[in-house]
Amino acid sequence: MEKTRRSDSIQSTIITVRPAPGNKSRALVQFGTITVPAAIGRAGRTVLKREGDGATPIASMKLLCGFRRGERPVHLKTPLVIRRIRSDMLWCDQPDDANYNRLVKAPFRPGREEMKRKDGLYDVCLVMDWNITSRARNRGSAIFFHLIKPGYEPTAGCVAIHRRDMRRLLPFLRKGTVVRVL
Repeated sequence: MEKTRRSDSIQSTIITVRPAPGNKSRALVQFGTITVPAAIGRAGRTVLKREGDGATPIASMKLLCGFRRGERPVHLKTPLVIRRIRSDMLWCDQPDDANYNRLVKAPFRPGREEMKRKDGLYDVCLVMDWNITSRARNRGSAIFFHLIKPGYEPTAGCVAIHRRDMRRLLPFLRKGTVVRVL
């Protein structure tokens, strides 16, 4: 019985992202008994992730932390550390910059992505450890687990799910939860 409980506990700390049949930019996200549709990179999945390739890395990535929009009313129940996004928060995606694949503060001239997006994708944005703990130039940046565009449009390499599905998952997510893209 103890072995079964330990196995269930291990399984509950893993989010599995499986490709959906017939569409390289769609996936199914599974966490325990919860399975929800998702969008992934417009180029599908890859084991050789490169900056700007539009692909989602095939990898096991730990959740590190998260961000949320502050002015939009969102009550998030989660043990994961979630920071409020400020208008000066950017994410560096310039491979030759020392801040590559890091949160930076505006003003910032090199290539960057705004965290406070107008389209709402980062109203809830979870940072996965892709090329962060051990960075390499051109290996890809800003690989997040975030909210979906209407119609489940492809991402630039992230994993994206519907707001209601994110709310279902958040109470179970914590630092170290693994997102495994198959």
